[in-house]
Amino acid sequence: MPDVGKKAPAFTLLDQHGAKRRLSEFAGRWLVLYAYPKDDTPGCTREACDFTAGLAAFEALDAAVLGISRDSVESHAKFAAKHALKVTLLSDPDHAVLEAYGAWGEKVLYGKKSVGVIRSTVLVDPTGKVAHHWKKVKVDGHADAVRARIAELAGR
Repeated sequence: MPDVGKKAPAFTLLDQHGAKRRLSEFAGRWLVLYAYPKDDTPGCTREACDFTAGLAAFEALDAAVLGISRDSVESHAKFAAKHALKVTLLSDPDHAVLEAYGAWGEKVLYGKKSVGVIRSTVLVDPTGKVAHHWKKVKVDGHADAVRARIAELAGR
């Protein structure tokens, strides 16, 4: 799990278009990396749509938004097309990056324990360090809270 103030773990993953995306390409910008359990499920769809709806405001703060889950590139492409998503979705089928960002582990859903993606968000600052970590996210209002935190940290 990345600690605030530490260098964000490097990654190279494929996006919904099959293009390689790396942490290094976001150097000099804010990066929102939000982890979500599964494409096209109710909570994950609301979260992706909320980030998409606020994308212009994130871009005004010089912030990029990336979603990450274990779903395949093909699944991400269908999900993005179905909901007109504008955020970039990364595929991490072996969950190595999710683990590095503290978004993989035991969780409880409806009283049942399982191991999987923990809905969480890491904010990386323009120098590549972790600026904030939301370890357990509730979908409603989360995109707004992330945007507000960037504005606060950026002094805007």
